[in-house]
Amino acid sequence: MGHMDPQAREIVDYYTLRYREDLRLSAGRPQARLERQRTLEILRESLPPAPARILDVGGATGEYARALVALGHRVRLLDLVPAHVAQARAGHPGLDAEVADARALPEDDDSYDATLLLGPLYHLPEHADRCTALAEAVRVTRPGGTVFAAAISRFALPLDFAATGRLDDRTIERARTLLTDGRNDPVLGFTHAYFHRLEELVDECLTAGLVNVTVEGVEGPAWLAAEAGAHGPTAEQLFTAALALARTYHDEPALVATSAHLLARATVPGDPSRTRPNQPDLPV
Repeated sequence: MGHMDPQAREIVDYYTLRYREDLRLSAGRPQARLERQRTLEILRESLPPAPARILDVGGATGEYARALVALGHRVRLLDLVPAHVAQARAGHPGLDAEVADARALPEDDDSYDATLLLGPLYHLPEHADRCTALAEAVRVTRPGGTVFAAAISRFALPLDFAATGRLDDRTIERARTLLTDGRNDPVLGFTHAYFHRLEELVDECLTAGLVNVTVEGVEGPAWLAAEAGAHGPTAEQLFTAALALARTYHDEPALVATSAHLLARATVPGDPSRTRPNQPDLPV
C-alpha cells in the first residue's frame, strides 16, 4: 500500500500482532454471538435479492462475506490489514479480497448494489475521515443502492466493563470523558477509536450524501445480562432472551444506543435505473 499513516499503522499492527479478529465472532462470547447473528439477520432482511454485487469494506477475514456468498451474493472484500486479506483469500470458500483503505477505495463509481462498512468507522477518530469513508461508499454504490455502516455505541465500553465485573474508578472516570469526546484510550484496551452517539452516526451519513438513514441497535438492551451470566447455569437462557429482545427492540429509539453496536442503513440518492459503468466481474 506504499506509505501508511500512523493511524493506519496502529490498526495493522494491532490486528497483526495482538488480536485474532478471525476468532472474535466465533469465540462464544454472548456479545459477539449476538453481533454476528443480528447483523446477518439485518443484512438478509435489507439486501436486494441475490445475486447482488456487494462490497465489504473493512471485511477483515471474511466472516460476513462468506455468509453472504453462501446466500448467492457476489462479494468483494477490502481490508486495511494484509493478514486479514490473506486469510480471506485462503479460507473456504476463498474470497475476492484486496488490501485497501476505506478512505480511498480502488473501485469504480456506481459499481455495487450495496456497500458494507462494518468496521472502518470506529477506527477513524477524526470526523472528516469518517465522512470521507462514507462518501467513498456512496461513490462506489449505484443510485438507489444501500450503504450499511456500523459504529460502536458511546456507552458500550463502560457498560461492558460493568457487566463483566471490570468497572473501577479509572474506567468510571473514562466513562465520564467518553460522554463528551467519544475517543477510546488504548490504555483500556483496543486501539485509538471513536465511539458514536446515535445522532452523530446519522449526521455523518447525511453529510456523506446518503438519504433515508435509519439506525438499529444490533445486540439489543439485554446483551449485558447475557455477558454477566455467561459462565452461569442459565447462560443459554439469558442468550436466548437477549436475542429475542434484540429483535423486538431493534429500532426502539429509547433503547438503540444500549446496544454495543449501532448499524446505520441508508440509501444512495439518484435514479436507480441509471446505467452502471465498468461493473466488476465478481465471482459468485
